[in-house]
Amino acid sequence: MSGDAAEAQRARAANGSGGGGGGSSNRIQVSNTKKPLFFYVNLAKRYMQQHGEVELSALGMAIATVVTVAEILKNNGFAFETRIRTSTVEIKDEMRGRPIQKAKIEIVLRKSDKFDELMATAAEEEAAEDEEEQT
Repeated sequence: MSGDAAEAQRARAANGSGGGGGGSSNRIQVSNTKKPLFFYVNLAKRYMQQHGEVELSALGMAIATVVTVAEILKNNGFAFETRIRTSTVEIKDEMRGRPIQKAKIEIVLRKSDKFDELMATAAEEEAAEDEEEQT
């Protein structure tokens, strides 16, 4: 298993989307952590390869990251949106011991007709770069 695949598997497990816990297997829950933006972009591409679509979900401050990931995928021709849902959820604040309201967004993206072609082109370019580095 490559480092990226192992990292993606850990992300799915951390997100509760790797099976069991009622989460759908193509959902990525983005958090406001130190993960680079393109970690989520590449993970979303992988999910679209496997499932045809991906659901990006976030709470609070992480919403900007989800919107940016979705826009990168759309603007580069990889995906189009099929649903955007916003809501407010109540989360218990551990420090204060009372519930707080958080904004939530869910964006469902489906892979575009050009997705496979774009992925093949990207893979060829990456292989050519790897070959250049070795010479």
